[in-house]
Parts: sequence; C-alpha cells; structure tokens
Amino acid sequence: MKFNKKVLFISSLCAGMLMAQSFIKPKPDDDHFTNLKILPKNISEKDLHTVMKNFSMSLGVRCNFCHVAEQVPGQQHPNFDFASDAKQEKIIARKMMMMVSGINENYLAKMIGGDHTLESINCVTCHMGHKTPIVSVDSLAK
Repeated sequence: MKFNKKVLFISSLCAGMLMAQSFIKPKPDDDHFTNLKILPKNISEKDLHTVMKNFSMSLGVRCNFCHVAEQVPGQQHPNFDFASDAKQEKIIARKMMMMVSGINENYLAKMIGGDHTLESINCVTCHMGHKTPIVSVDSLAK
C-alpha cells in the first residue's frame, strides 16, 4: 500500500510539472528583443530597462503609455505586447529619439567653446515629467 502511494504521488508530481510547463512561454533561442528599430539590436536587458525607466520618469508615464497592455482578470499586472507598433505614442517616441540623437550629434557636440562642451539633451530636457513637451514659458509651473 505504501508503494502505491509513493507511485501515485510521484506520478501526480510529474503530471503537475508537465502541466505547469505548458503555461510557461518558451524563451526564444536568442536573447534579443524583437522590433527594435532605434535601440541597438544587441542591447542588454538591463540597459533596455534603464532606457525605458528613463522614458517613464521623464514623461511621468507608465509602460502602457507607449506599449499595448491587456488587463487580465485576477492578475495584478497587465500582459504587455512590447513588440507591437499599434500605439501612436511608440511611433512618436521613436521619432523623438532620432531627433534628440540628431541634436546631440549634429549641434551640441560641435558647440565647443574652449574646453567647455554643452551637456547633451534627453527626454526630460523638454518633457520635465509631462506627457507633452513644455514648449512655452506659459507652460512652466508657477
């Protein structure tokens, strides 16, 4: 009788593990992210998260501002489709990344006065924690 309980327990454990594996998304063969058009294709996960956190803090937004998010009942966090280009905000973000890079490389990097170089700009330079850039003195906090 003890032998049958052990066999039943081990069989149940194996079946449970196999069922759990079917719910886990397989990791792609390579560690690269999909649909990167501006950021380097070989960016590390840590560096990508640093860039995304900078965007989030600079604009005062969360991931779902640029990325498609689907709320799942019973789950605290939504499922994200990070590769999707369905949101216009993501398209705009790419264009703004190219603009910032162009300003830094083509203008600020060339404005050297003696041994002083200008600091490069980034998202927070204009956004200052707002979804849209601050473009006039009237937009500044009083």
